[in-house]
Amino acid sequence: MSTYARAPLAFERGEGSYLMTADGRRYLDFASGIAVTALGHNHPHLVAKLTEQVGKLWHTSNLFEIPGQAKLAERLVANSFADVAFFCNSGAEACEGSVKIARKYFAAKGQPEKWRVITFDGAFHGRTLAMLAAGNNKKYLDGFGTKADGFDHAPLNDLAALKAAIGPETCAIMLEPIQGEGGIRAIPTETLRAIRKLCDDHGLLLIMDEVQTGMGRTGKLFAHEWSGITPDIMALAKGLGGGFPMGAILATKDAASGIAPGTHGTTFGGNMLAMAAGNAVLDVMLAPGFFEDLQRRASMFKQQLAMLIDKYPTVLEEVRGQGFLLALKTKVPNGDLVTALQQQQMVSVSAADNTVRLLPSLLISEAELSEATAKLDAACAALASKSTGNAA
Repeated sequence: MSTYARAPLAFERGEGSYLMTADGRRYLDFASGIAVTALGHNHPHLVAKLTEQVGKLWHTSNLFEIPGQAKLAERLVANSFADVAFFCNSGAEACEGSVKIARKYFAAKGQPEKWRVITFDGAFHGRTLAMLAAGNNKKYLDGFGTKADGFDHAPLNDLAALKAAIGPETCAIMLEPIQGEGGIRAIPTETLRAIRKLCDDHGLLLIMDEVQTGMGRTGKLFAHEWSGITPDIMALAKGLGGGFPMGAILATKDAASGIAPGTHGTTFGGNMLAMAAGNAVLDVMLAPGFFEDLQRRASMFKQQLAMLIDKYPTVLEEVRGQGFLLALKTKVPNGDLVTALQQQQMVSVSAADNTVRLLPSLLISEAELSEATAKLDAACAALASKSTGNAA
C-alpha cells in the first residue's frame, strides 16, 4: 500500500553503527530504525541468543508457561519501580494496554466513571484508533471517523492548564518524559515532579510512555529516573528487543490490581524469540559501566553538536535531548538536512517542530561520533552555501 514516503535507499546488511547497500555503499546509522536497534546491527550476543532460540521453539501462545517471560519480567521489575510486567508486540499496544489497565483499576474499585486520560499537545502514543485520539494530531486523525472518546488534552509544560483539565472522570495522566515524534521536547524535572504530586493529590495514576525514551536511550535505563520520580504504569518497546518487534507494560501491583485472567491478552506477545531478544539486550545494558560510558560519550557528542550550532547559525538553531535521544532544530526545512546527510552517507530521522533526530546505537564509538560530526559539518556547509547562493 502507499503508506510510506520512503527514501530511495535499500540496505542489505548492517554491522555495528553502519548500514550497507547491496552495491557496497556504507552509511553511518543515526536513525537506528527510529530508536529501535539500541545495540547496533548484528550484535554478536543478540544474534547468538536469537539463533539459539530459533533452533528450539518459536511459539506456543500464552496458554502455557514461557520461562523466558518470567526471566525477563523478573529482571525488568528488579531494575524498575514495577512489580509486574505484560508483554505485547509494539509500542502502540503497550500504550493502549496501559490505558486499559488504568481504566480497569478504577472500575475494579467501584469507580467506573473514572475513565478519562489527560495527554499533552504534541504527544505521540501510536497509531491505533484510541492512541490517535490520545495524541490528538489532526494530521493523523483525519479520515478515520469520529475520534475515540476518553482523552482530554493539555498544553505541554503548563501546570495550570493541566490542573484545570482534571475532572471527576479523570483516571490518569499519560506523558512522554521527552516527546519523540513531537520534536524531542522535554518535560523539565521540576514539572515531572509536580505532575507526580498532582496525581498523588487527586488519586490519579501516572502513565509514562517510554517507548522511545526507555531502554537506555537517554543515558539511564528509563528516562524518568533522571527526575527521581516513578510512574504507576509504563509502556516500553523499540529498544527493548534490540530490533526484534516487542513491547511491554510495567506496573505496580496496585495499579494492575484490576487485571485478572481474561481482561487482556495477546496471541504473539511474549513469544520465545522476543523473550530471547529482550533478555539478550538486558545482558548487555545491565553490565557494569554500560550507562556511565554511554553518558560520557553522549556528553562529548552533544558538545560537538553545540559547536556546529555556533558554526552554522543560518542552518541550525539548537540541540535538544539527552543521552543519544538528540535532535537538531533547524532554520532550513528539516527534510533538507535529512537529505544532505544522506548525501554524506549518514541516516537520520525527521520529527515535528522542524527537527532532525539523531539516534545512534548506544554502543557507538568515539571515533564514529567524530565521523558523524564531520558528516554533519559537511551537510550543514552545503546547506549554508545553498542558502547564501539563493540569497544572492
